Amino acid sequence: DIVIERAQRNGVTKMVITGTSVRASMNALALAKKRPGMLYATAGVHPHDAKTCNDRTMLQLRDLQLDPAVVAVGECGLDYNRDFSPRPIQNQWFENQVKLACEIKKPLFLHERDASTKFIEILKHYHEQLPKTVVHCFTGTEEELEQYISLGFYIGITGWICDERRGTHLHSMIRKIPLNRLMLETDAPFLLPRNMPRQTKNSTRNEPGFLPYVAKKVAECLGKTISEVSNATTANAKEFFGI
Repeated sequence: DIVIERAQRNGVTKMVITGTSVRASMNALALAKKRPGMLYATAGVHPHDAKTCNDRTMLQLRDLQLDPAVVAVGECGLDYNRDFSPRPIQNQWFENQVKLACEIKKPLFLHERDASTKFIEILKHYHEQLPKTVVHCFTGTEEELEQYISLGFYIGITGWICDERRGTHLHSMIRKIPLNRLMLETDAPFLLPRNMPRQTKNSTRNEPGFLPYVAKKVAECLGKTISEVSNATTANAKEFFGI
């Protein structure tokens, strides 16, 4: 409750809680239903958890998607960086979730790390049927960004762009993202924005109320005001998730 109140005080009035497994998706939905109109959930299986999937998994995800508080399929995708699940297993269950999104016409909320070739191969196979799609927490190369944009995808930017140690390559690349396909996110509890004043950093845990710091850095990179960026990306998120 304190985290939600802090977010509201900082101007973050609607939040999407990410499901990364069946259990996490159920928990996200249960929380969202406690604050209708403010909290929403996604339902999906992250590539790290793909090894736990079976045929029952897809039935459970389908059932979760029937609830109007669930606004996207995912977080799903491919992660060839950590390889916590075998790659063929990741591919299989990612494709199954893409099929589900195509069938029920709900947006796709995607994760990709060091797997862009296979990731694009799978998505291109369903391109004509794909619903709205966002590549969440984009940290990749300019070539990858251009491919995602050419496919009509939205791009999610996190506090990674605030990290002077590893996120500076995004500072110029972000200008390639059409403003009507740019979305901002925290990826909380991860990726605490490093442009926050030191006195506000009580821990390394990120939370939704820190989203304005991502907006601040993005605005600097785009040469726009924070209000311009916030208004545009909020409108994009509402349109994307249908909220």
